[in-house]
Amino acid sequence: MASRLLYVMDPMCSWCWGFAPVVEALAEQAAAAEVPLQIVVGGLRRDQVAVDAAARVRYLGYWQAVNASTGQLFDFEHGLPEGMVYDTEPACRALVTARNLHAPSAWTLLRLIQQAFYTEGADVTQAGVLVQLAEQAGIPRIEFAEAFDSQAMQEATAADFTWVQDLGIAGFPTLLAERDGQLALLTNGYQPLEVLSPLLSRWLERAANA
Repeated sequence: MASRLLYVMDPMCSWCWGFAPVVEALAEQAAAAEVPLQIVVGGLRRDQVAVDAAARVRYLGYWQAVNASTGQLFDFEHGLPEGMVYDTEPACRALVTARNLHAPSAWTLLRLIQQAFYTEGADVTQAGVLVQLAEQAGIPRIEFAEAFDSQAMQEATAADFTWVQDLGIAGFPTLLAERDGQLALLTNGYQPLEVLSPLLSRWLERAANA
């Protein structure tokens, strides 16, 4: 009976950055039971105008809340660079591209995108930045760039967004457990590892005994 976990997230969602150490630990826990964890991108924002001063203050307030709750580090001084358009589709498409080219690299790329955006002040909406990060994740630059720009990857990213919307998932991070096509919700929103690890253990045990 096929089982897997689905991590519904957005690489430019600050609570997903806060959740990063938790989901990495859960991925290891699931892998020990030979249950894979797949990234599904949700599409947090599709803004078309640059972040202004008021919006930046608002977003940095979210970052401060995540930092206070999770301890994850942020570059409050250089984050959200002037002129950045907060459209998360390119970063999401980068993960979908990596997932299609070499699935394990998607997790490495996710970590690199999050670190660049939240701790280095990088504008990860830019294709050139994403191509460079993908190369750091071990994906050949030309192969990634061609796939990233393709209509197929745009459509695959849109399909992820639609799937998430059709499920009615409004917040990230969300972690779903799937067995034989049946979905169970492990969390919608940030929860610490000590809360989620026992929940995952029980689900893995039931899945193994089904």
